[in-house]
Amino acid sequence: MDAPESFSSQAARWLTFASAVAILFSIAASQILLALALAALMLSGDKLQLPPIKLPLALFLAGTVLALAFSGHVEEGLPQIRKFYVFFELLVVYCALRDLRVIRWLFLVWAGFAGITAIRSFVQFGDKVEQAEQLHVPFYTYYVGERITGFMSHWNTFSAEEMFALIMLAAFLLYGPVSRKAWIWVICACIIGIAVLLAETRVVWIATAVAGLYLAWFWKRWLVLALPALAVLLILVSPASLRERFDSMVHPSESDSNQFRILTWRTGVRMIEAHPLLGLGPEGPKYQFDQYLPPGVTVKPSGWYGHLHNIYLQYAAERGIPVMLILMWMLGRIGYDFWRGLGRLPAGRGYQRFLLHGGIAVLLATLTEGFAEYNLGDSEVLTMFLVVVGCGYVSMEMGEKEAVKSPAEGRR
Repeated sequence: MDAPESFSSQAARWLTFASAVAILFSIAASQILLALALAALMLSGDKLQLPPIKLPLALFLAGTVLALAFSGHVEEGLPQIRKFYVFFELLVVYCALRDLRVIRWLFLVWAGFAGITAIRSFVQFGDKVEQAEQLHVPFYTYYVGERITGFMSHWNTFSAEEMFALIMLAAFLLYGPVSRKAWIWVICACIIGIAVLLAETRVVWIATAVAGLYLAWFWKRWLVLALPALAVLLILVSPASLRERFDSMVHPSESDSNQFRILTWRTGVRMIEAHPLLGLGPEGPKYQFDQYLPPGVTVKPSGWYGHLHNIYLQYAAERGIPVMLILMWMLGRIGYDFWRGLGRLPAGRGYQRFLLHGGIAVLLATLTEGFAEYNLGDSEVLTMFLVVVGCGYVSMEMGEKEAVKSPAEGRR
């Protein structure tokens, strides 16, 4: 018979749960709760452990420190060292959330709060329409630089958070033990999906589509063939501003970010060519960008030049090609482990299946979005990613031991 759980262990579990949920509203609240969860976990006497990715994670962090030490700009790079704190989320999730029923509710609460955030964003969208009318400017031109943010400070963060919540909810609906009240979560998914569309973050649209195609392929493969037709229909019935945003992917206007992103990528390549092993140091591309502009560039298109808008170029330019490859090793290991875990599962719905499929879908979305955004450099996005990864590894370890079969669980 198992020993009764200590108060500190219970506190660590619920503080971890609260930290993982609070990230949808406030990074400060989430990180305070993370500190409390870590303290409770240490007081509990429970074994502290990390998932099997601890070696590449340790090498990634060590490589970051090494790049900073040789950068000659230690003070400027310290924010990336302080960001190491976020990785404790992976530790507390993996150690404290050991009940798959609790993990299921974590992602359902994510969905509920993401739905609330989406509703808030609808109000913001209405305000943006009124503001554009009052200024007598075309809505699209105004909105591109003033998009909805929900409870976040930037639309990229808002879009990525809504995307992660939507992916995990979709994985639950397709692969998890769903009750007769599943229609509530279907409605919630629709609300979140509308918010993702209205945020008009194009790379998040693409990343969501990639994750959706993955989830659909392993659920009902015929659905993959129907999705492109549904996407075309969606574009045709969308408001003019959404159609213009879709069109901007191939026919950008002066209001769009295509040209400035191309310039950041070209500049990033020059940084990597000059410093392939250790990079410029953490935050180096932000402070040294103009020094590596391609020849002939005298005017920079409007945009944010604080990073390279690409995780592959950003990490290589900041910390060197070896550190970037270590990060890819870690992400590849996560995908491999989750895929291997799926191969060991019996047929049918279950907690493990939804968590592992959801984890792979989130990984694919992250890698896709990473081609046009520095998403893992955003603490809110990184926190949610680590929560998904930690829960996926817990499901692999605890699946058969602690999985609780729902009466509503069906077989496929």
